[in-house]
Amino acid sequence: MKFQINPLASDIIISIYVIATLYLRFKFENTADVSPMLSIVMGVCFVVIIWALVKLKVLNPNWFGLLKS
Repeated sequence: MKFQINPLASDIIISIYVIATLYLRFKFENTADVSPMLSIVMGVCFVVIIWALVKLKVLNPNWFGLLKS
């Protein structure tokens, strides 16, 4: 039995994750002198984490009902 989160909770978790990671990236980039390449790598790493959780079916996004299944 896999650990799965229902679609609404997955949507909320993904939304909070995206907002939090964007906030952290902007705050880190403003305080430290960060190159554009490092910023891109950080963004890709954050996206890969969510992509892996969706691919493993831990998160089951419904995209707030915007996409038809």
